[in-house]
Amino acid sequence: MEIIKAIILGVVQGLTEFLPISSSGHLVIGSEILNFHELGIAFEVFLHLGTLLAVLIAFYKDILLMLRALFVSPETRRSDPQLRRAFMWDIYIVIATIPAVIVGLFLKDSIDAIFDNILITYGMLAVTGTIMLLTRRIKDRDVQINAPRSVVIGCAQAIAILPGLSRSGSTIFTGMLLGVQRETAARFSFIMSIPAILGAGVLKLSDLIAVPPAREQVVALGIGTIASIVSGYLAILCLMRFVRRGQLHWFGYYCYVVSALGFLHYFMS
Repeated sequence: MEIIKAIILGVVQGLTEFLPISSSGHLVIGSEILNFHELGIAFEVFLHLGTLLAVLIAFYKDILLMLRALFVSPETRRSDPQLRRAFMWDIYIVIATIPAVIVGLFLKDSIDAIFDNILITYGMLAVTGTIMLLTRRIKDRDVQINAPRSVVIGCAQAIAILPGLSRSGSTIFTGMLLGVQRETAARFSFIMSIPAILGAGVLKLSDLIAVPPAREQVVALGIGTIASIVSGYLAILCLMRFVRRGQLHWFGYYCYVVSALGFLHYFMS
């Protein structure tokens, strides 16, 4: 039974980490519904590892180019537009990650307390739904990502630490508001999730070392991780298709429904 629960939560994590419907919100709700808290920190860390691998697989060409841009000579970068752009994205990803690092380091205890309030999760899901519906109102432009825009998108990512507020939805929406072409905003959002996911895992690593998983939990951890990799990769492909078609608003309706059902269940139980 625990393996089935691990698969379900692994799929939920993989799908919701990248679809603009909030992974943290769904994991909070899913854990409550399934009464599945036994694996705790270990399961959370391994699920994040799974989604990290999913984004690395989906964007391996971009990531390899960005890594290569770090190690070539300045003359080579200047003569190659692709390498020059990749190098600038290296810088912008670092800049965009700084707000989340600050929030994660200095507000960790406050954030952990917020995760215990299910009503905040339901409320933030409604906020996610609203910003997804608003994407229909934003005209697609082709403004380039730069340092100031990276900071703003990074702040959106930091705020999305709140449970129920989608990281991908918030950052893509913010990029579009700033005039960045929607597919570019989505690609930047996915790649900037790499240090964010790594950072979330590192923050939990000390807790994992202090309370390592029991031997009988290892199988469930492994299967849940594999489920998050597969579902995460499929979610990325799915979202990119919705982004290209300008159909992000459909995720907004979904978030409204989940939020409404959550509030209904809470006040009637």
